[in-house]
Order: sequence, then structure tokens, then C-alpha cells
Amino acid sequence: MAEVKPEEISHPPMEQLQGFEYCIDSNPPWGEAIILGFQHYILALGTAVMIPAVLVPMMGGSDGDRVRVVQTLLFVTGINTLLQSLFGTRLPTVIGGSYAFVVPIMAIIQDSSLAAIPDDHERFLQTMRAIQGALIVSSSIQIILGYSQLWGIFSRFFSPLGMAPVVALLGFGLFERGFPVVGRCVEVGLPMLILFVVLSQYLKNVQIRDIPILERFSPVHLHRVGLGLCSNPHCRIKIPFPLQWGAPTFSAGQSFGMVSAVLVSLVESTASYKAAARLASATPPPAHILSRGIGWQGIGILLDGLFGTGTGSTVSVENVGLLGSTRIGSRRVIQISAGFMIFFSVLGKFGALFASIPFTIFAAVYCVLFGLVAAVGLSFLQFTNMNSMRNLFIVGVSIFLGLSVPEYFFRYSMAAQRGPAHTKAGWFNDYINTIFSSPPTVGLIVAVFLDNTLEVKNAAKDRGMPWWVPFRSFKGDARSEEFYSLPFNLNRFFPPS
Repeated sequence: MAEVKPEEISHPPMEQLQGFEYCIDSNPPWGEAIILGFQHYILALGTAVMIPAVLVPMMGGSDGDRVRVVQTLLFVTGINTLLQSLFGTRLPTVIGGSYAFVVPIMAIIQDSSLAAIPDDHERFLQTMRAIQGALIVSSSIQIILGYSQLWGIFSRFFSPLGMAPVVALLGFGLFERGFPVVGRCVEVGLPMLILFVVLSQYLKNVQIRDIPILERFSPVHLHRVGLGLCSNPHCRIKIPFPLQWGAPTFSAGQSFGMVSAVLVSLVESTASYKAAARLASATPPPAHILSRGIGWQGIGILLDGLFGTGTGSTVSVENVGLLGSTRIGSRRVIQISAGFMIFFSVLGKFGALFASIPFTIFAAVYCVLFGLVAAVGLSFLQFTNMNSMRNLFIVGVSIFLGLSVPEYFFRYSMAAQRGPAHTKAGWFNDYINTIFSSPPTVGLIVAVFLDNTLEVKNAAKDRGMPWWVPFRSFKGDARSEEFYSLPFNLNRFFPPS
């Protein structure tokens, strides 16, 4: 083995990841792009199916109601993804259902006035209308924070050091959706996990017509196996439309409680945008672009409320991870996947067939994709001085508490069937139980606070701020216009500020 000279041990920090054949604004050939978009569609099915599968029966809904909610969630996911990729951050991100909304939604489901309704279908309709009303009201928070540029202003307190734990916790914090789910059917899940790693890593150089088909399309190969493990369900699904469950109902307490989930969604999406920018081989999104994306995401939650998806929206972490697994960060691929979501949600039988893939296979893929997103978060540390005890303290404490505090809330809730916060003020309980159940949110609170208060006067270089200063404003880096400008020459009417 050749001896490595000290001067050869050099890995300079880089704003953009290397090794991507197609980045955010470059496009694969149409045939390849369609298959890649289909992969993103299949991956988005996991969350679109799981959330309604848990919540709809608790609301009194039937199997038919659950299927309609799945279809509606997938339909709105397609719309929100198109809007975000065209007019929001313009990053290749899928905007899908969020688990962050489960706590306040559970509080609505357990509301005494709704739980007392004797007829199951009527209870489902009334509960869905209450959830819709809370989503519609709470969506205004993200809309205001986004379009007023307040979130962009707040993002100026972020540094590479502060964001590294937050983005890392985006992946690490989802560990319970990985191997614990694989273990429920280990005879299927474990072989799928091993197969995914082998196809995407060890056999990545296998090519047909210069296309690494095993690396780039490994999720499709896995899900083809999944289709062989399930039967073709027969169902008829109606086309979603606004207010399909009836007129929303509004309650101040329920709306205040839902705001907590909106704030968690905002934090998680911010971290996801940072990760997606790196995995799309783009520069970090400037403050204005981040605010624009949050504003459109607020509109997405408003659409969730109008259509009745049963939950709110956030950036899909698994789809962000798939950008890294395939090494394709093209925006067009995500827009094609949005087309699949809308198309298959209308053609119900086909959508139901793909949605019947065993969730164990999704979990096997998650084990890799969530790990990739976590690693992207850790990659921000290359811009910082990790020989500084100050920085080691901030990173270590924020990651540890980001995992430990939500785990405490989870175990407490499982044992007591309620969250640690259990006062007479229901909205306050929802705030505490939702915010501190989110690893990225706890990580952001701890990391950003410590990073901006602990020996901060002379620590700008150690925090990595010189690397991110050019990306605070839209015109700070010439590449921002290439990556983030609005289509159809709309920048003339909505100039970056």
C-alpha cells in the first residue's frame, strides 16, 4: 500500500456535493426521468398510506373512508409538490403528509363532543371537518412567516454549526420508522434491506447503455418484489375536491393546538431544504428563497385543510434521501413524480395496487435513506472548527438532547396514554407534547440558542459563518439566480428581496 504524504491528506470544504450526474437544473433523458419520477412516487406512498391507516379508524371511518383519505392526501401531495418546485424554493422536494400533526389531531379525535357521536360515519365526518378547520386557521402562521420574510430574517441566526445537528436529527430522529418496522416482518424486511444496499452500492457500476440501472433504480427493483407479495385490491376511488367532507368547523382551542404542528413542520422543512440543496448539488438556499418556500408550504397546509387530507404537510425526508441514493438531484424528476401522484390518485385501482406494497419494504429503504439525510447534516461540520471545545459541546449536547427528549415524550405517552404535558389547557398540552416530540425542533432550539449565546463574540470563523455569508442574500452568489429564479420570467414581478 502506497504511503500517504501529509500534504495529500486534504479535503477542502465544498458548498456543493460532487459526483452527481444531474443536479437541480439539469435533466436526465425523458425515459430515465420518468422512471426516476415513478420511484419518488412509490416512496411517497409509504407516508400517504400509513397516516390515514392510523388515524381514520380512530375517527370512526370505514375502509372506504380510509381509501378516499389516502387518495386525497396523495392528490394534494402532487399539487403541493408542483407548486413548491415551480414557485417555492424550487428545490427537488416532495411535499407530503406529516407525522408532526398527529398529536393535535389525536386531541381533536378524543374531544368529548366528537367522541360522543354514536354513529361512526357521522363521527368521522364531524372529526374530519374539525381537523380541516384547525388546519385552515393554523396554515396562516406559515403563510405570514414566509411571505413577510420573518422566517428569512430569523434564519440569519443559523450557522453551519447550528444547522448540522438539526439536519442530522432529521434523519436520526426517524430511527423508529426504520429497523423497528423491518423487525415486524424480518423475513421480508431484512433481505430487502440487504438487497437495497447491494444493488445501490456494491453493484452500482453495473450499466446498460451507460446507465447504472441497479444503483439508480434500486427502489423500483425492491418494490417490484413488494408487488409480488400482495394481491390486487378492487376498489373505486372518487376524484378529490375541496370541502368533499362538508363545511369545515372552527374551534379556537383546536386551532391553537394545531399551530404547534405547523411550527414543527416549519423547522423540519427548513432542515429538509438545507439537505435537499446539498443533495441536488445546489448552493444553500438564500434567506429570501427559504421564506418563499415556507410561504408556499403554508398554502399547502391550507389546501390540506380545504381538501381534507386528514393531516398537514411537510417536506418528505425519505424523498430527500432518495436524491442522494440515486445521485440525481433534478427538479424535473420531482415534477414528474408529482404528475404520477395526481394521475394515480384519480385512477384509483392502479394507485391502490401500488399502495398495497408491504410497509416493511418501505422501512427497509428508510434505513438507508434516513441515514443519508443524517450524514448530509453532519457534512455541514466541514465548514466549522471541530477542534473547538465550544463547538464540540454545542454539537454533542444538541444531538443528544434532540434524541433523548423526544424519546422521553414517546415512552411517557406509550405508558400513560397521554403526553407529559397534561393541564386543563388542551392547546398548551398540544404545544408542549408536539414541539418536544420532534428531534429536529428540539435540536434547533438547543443548537441555535447555544450557538448564538455561548462565547459568540470571537467565534464567527469557528462557527463557519464566512462560508455562509454569501448565501444570506439572493445576489450574494451568482449561482443563486441559476438555481432559484422563478420560471416564466416571474422575477420581474416578484423580485428577490
